[in-house]
Amino acid sequence: MSELIEPGLELVERQNRFVSDNLRRILVQIYRIVGNVADAQDLTQEAFIKALQRQDQLKDEQKAAHWLSRIATNTAIDFLRRNGRATYCELGNAPEGHADSPEQLLLRSEERNYLEEGLRLLSARERAALMLRDVEGLPAEEVAKRLGCSKATVRSHIANARIKFRKYLEKRKR
Repeated sequence: MSELIEPGLELVERQNRFVSDNLRRILVQIYRIVGNVADAQDLTQEAFIKALQRQDQLKDEQKAAHWLSRIATNTAIDFLRRNGRATYCELGNAPEGHADSPEQLLLRSEERNYLEEGLRLLSARERAALMLRDVEGLPAEEVAKRLGCSKATVRSHIANARIKFRKYLEKRKR
């Protein structure tokens, strides 16, 4: 009888470890694409449900993490396609250092709002490509895999995103 229970427990433990090891990273990845905490939480749950339905993909942990990132990116992009641009809200206030002055806190908040405004100008795919490449530091080849397109398309998305963002910055300086 214990032989029947053991494999089930091992599977549940592996699933729990997979979720706990990847939850924060996937939530942040999706948030950076959709820009809304509530939507990111829902989409993160959706991405994990999709991943856990395919147990055979979870055996190799490194491949599973890459596979999950691709599921997360596609889930977020599909959401934006279905719903147009998502609404944006402030990501919960992170604890600030005690040495920060009120002026420094205000500047940091303004910079964050400024950045979020600029990112809203980008298409979902441009935003995803830019975040995966410039923020996550992934090579263009990996970004292409995660977005399901060619490296040339990724470079085009990133170039377009940078041009739009540069124009936004120039406009804000005036």
